[in-house]
Order: sequence, then C-alpha cells, then structure tokens
Amino acid sequence: MRLIGLTGSIGSGKSTVAQRLRALGVTVLDADEYAREGALVLKSEICQAFPEACAGGEVNRAALGRLVFSDPAARRRLEALLHPYVRRRMQEETEKARQAGHRLVVQDIPLLFEAGREADFAGVLVVAAPTALRKARVMARSGLSEAEFEARDRSQLPQEEKVRRATWVIWNDADLDTLHKRVEAWYREVAG
Repeated sequence: MRLIGLTGSIGSGKSTVAQRLRALGVTVLDADEYAREGALVLKSEICQAFPEACAGGEVNRAALGRLVFSDPAARRRLEALLHPYVRRRMQEETEKARQAGHRLVVQDIPLLFEAGREADFAGVLVVAAPTALRKARVMARSGLSEAEFEARDRSQLPQEEKVRRATWVIWNDADLDTLHKRVEAWYREVAG
C-alpha cells in the first residue's frame, strides 16, 4: 500500500482535491475530521485548558479558533491535546485500509510539515494557489475577516516552503474543471 500525505495552505483547495480523489475511489483520511471528533472526546480537557472558549461544558469552536490563531502558545497547548488523538485515529484507519487491500491511501493533514510528518509518507502532495485567491476563497466561504485570514495563514508554514518541500504540487489557480484534470493526471501518475 502506498501512503501519501496531502497538505496545502488555508484556502488552497486541498479539500476540493481530497473530494476529487475520493470520487476517483481513493481512500482519503481527513485530519480535520478526526480533530473535530477529538474535540468532542476531549472536550473536558479542552475546557479545562481553555475555559474562555467554553460555555456550559461545551467547546465554542469559533472562540477557540480566534484564541489559538492569535496566540501561538495557546495553539501549541491545543495541538498537544489533539494531535496524539488525531494521529492515533489516522493510524487506525490507515491500518483498516491496508487490511482491506487498498493500494493507495491519502492522509489529508493541514499541518503535515509543521508537525514534522513528511517522512511518514511515500510522498507529499501540496495543493497551492495564489495568496489573493486563497484569501478571497476563505473570506467568501467562512466569513473570516482579512485580519483573521492573515493570522491563520501566518500560523502555518509559508506556502512557498510547502511547495519547495513537496514531492508533487497541484496548482489550483484556474477553474474547477482544470483542477479536476490536474488531480486526475496526478492520480494516474501515482496509481500507475
């Protein structure tokens, strides 16, 4: 089984690429999905560490996001809680795919390079797009302000560094049909 890492900066279109890979029959495991799951499983620990982001024992994801993307120390505390859970879940699901005979598994991990995970994969696919386009996408879909986008973007490794460290890069700087064709070409190359 070939294990590939998928990453990209905020607003790059990584989720769209993951969705297209799923449509092509690829097993794609989403770290953000497991982080949301982990936030529920670990909510008491999160509320203990971040009481200002909780009300009635429930995590307010928007408040937690504002906090951790404006305070690097808070982000590291949250990552210390969530990353072990996410990594364990990804390993469990990867093993299930291996046992089921899947030839290719993609782990979609937004902070793949930041977490030092590139050596865990046969290769890393980076989805990249011009910063102005990424900002416009994020502001349109999520309602984040320009300052909030910039804080989140600065909290990640610069896109140029991700591209430099990538095994493969898919540029998402055109229309959806073009992106799909680029994903399909990458898939044909990798799946052989």
